[in-house]
Amino acid sequence: MAVKIRKSSSLSVLNLTPLIDVVFQLLLFFLVVTRFASEDRELDVMLPAASEARPLIAQPRELFVNIDHQGRYFVQGKVVTGDEVEHILRQAAADNPAHQSVIIRADRRVQLDSAVFVMNACNKAGIFDYTLTTSGEDSP
Repeated sequence: MAVKIRKSSSLSVLNLTPLIDVVFQLLLFFLVVTRFASEDRELDVMLPAASEARPLIAQPRELFVNIDHQGRYFVQGKVVTGDEVEHILRQAAADNPAHQSVIIRADRRVQLDSAVFVMNACNKAGIFDYTLTTSGEDSP
C-alpha cells in the first residue's frame, strides 16, 4: 500500500512583497547616508598651514605601563624609574595630545601606591584615558 504525502501549501503562498520593501528601504538609507558623509569632505574650506604638522600615518597605540610585584615600572620592555615614567607620559601626550591612552598593568601583590603614582603621572601629563587592568578571574 502506497503512502500519500500531501505537500504543504504554505511555501507556494510565500509573500515576497514585505521583503522587497525592506530591501528598498535599506538601499535608500545607505544612499542618503553616503551622500551626507561625502558633503562634509566637499565643503570648500581653506585649511591653515603648520610648519611642523605631519600626517597621521598609523593609528596611535596604547602605552602599556607594567608594574611587577616589587613595584618596578616597565615601559616598552625596559625597567624605568618613576621620573622616567613621568617623562615618557609627557612625551606621549605631546606626540598624541587628543587620543593617547595608557594601560596600567599592575601585579596583584604590589602596593596600590605604585599604580596610583602612574595614574597621577597620567593626570599631570594631561592623559585622562587610562585604565587599570584586571585579569577578570575571581581567584585569590
